Amino acid sequence: MRKHLILVGGGHAHMVVLENISRFVEKGIKVTVIAPSFHHYYSGMGPGMLGNTYAPEQIRFDTRKVVIGQGGIFVKDWVVRIDPDKKQVFTQSGQQFAYDALSFNAGSYVPMASALESGENIYAVKPIERLMEASNKLKTLFLERASTVSIVGGGPSSAEVAGNVWQLARKIKGNQPKILIFAGKKFMARFPESIRQRIFSLFHKRGIEIIEKGYVKAVTQNKITLETGEAFDTDFVFMALGVKPSVLFEASGLPMGPDKGLRVNPYLQSVAYPEIFGGGDCIYFESKPLDKVGVYAVRQNPILLHNLMAVLEGKDLEPFDPGPDYLLIFNLGGKIGLLRKNNLVFGGRLAFVIKDYIDKKFIRRFQAIEKS
Repeated sequence: MRKHLILVGGGHAHMVVLENISRFVEKGIKVTVIAPSFHHYYSGMGPGMLGNTYAPEQIRFDTRKVVIGQGGIFVKDWVVRIDPDKKQVFTQSGQQFAYDALSFNAGSYVPMASALESGENIYAVKPIERLMEASNKLKTLFLERASTVSIVGGGPSSAEVAGNVWQLARKIKGNQPKILIFAGKKFMARFPESIRQRIFSLFHKRGIEIIEKGYVKAVTQNKITLETGEAFDTDFVFMALGVKPSVLFEASGLPMGPDKGLRVNPYLQSVAYPEIFGGGDCIYFESKPLDKVGVYAVRQNPILLHNLMAVLEGKDLEPFDPGPDYLLIFNLGGKIGLLRKNNLVFGGRLAFVIKDYIDKKFIRRFQAIEKS
């Protein structure tokens, strides 16, 4: 009986495993990838797609083509639950799969509790595909009339979305919208004052208003209401309240961290089920809780490849080392970036050029696999 490896999600942490599916197949291992989309969009370039810096095809990776081209099986579906004792995966469409090894790169979602989720012009910043739809709607809106675009959330995502909404209106020569960021009590609260003030200064020049009057209580199609009772009219809303791991771990009764991510040991392995692994935003790394940034998913790639092969072949696992402090660059629209590395902080066009180079190099590496 062939052993069966299932990958849930085709995101950043699974990229190198996807690149090496043929290695598993050559060893007689069946590989199935279950993901909700044929493509994986690189989140680091998502705001740039919103602002029309990049076309959708420039920031995505054809997961289905890569999997099938190497002899794997691709299933377009959502995994909603697993039975870790019976080693079975259950999908939204009712399909069921047995596995010998399982790896999660199931990503994260933006909580929408305060929003009317069915609102026509209310968009979460994830999944990235929805930013493409939002961009097209905003182009129409900006060409038609003056409008107000609101971003609910006070972190880096809200800054990048606001800056690229501003850019989008300028690129299409439409009506420049009023842009409001509802940042809770403090915008970019977990970052040093040097970063906060640079963004405040840039956004003030652009007429982007950052509101730090308290948390949002309710979001509807045309109104944002704060806990204080103050209300603001709006035409379009982005929800950027930070990300949470997939809910499927809770639904499956798997050990989780305080953020409800899959709790994993130094080998990126479930603390309770040795045949289950994970990477990216959906895990809680027990040894040292990690920020939910793409750099850790990228660093986890070779470890997941080695350990998934090792667990299927009965060989030794390798531990994951998170590595040194990471380079962080925000795309603030208008080809302006803001870079932070350790104690170094600088902004401007050079920061954007560096980010653009790194992002394009990363995605082109994996797009090249489609043609191999």
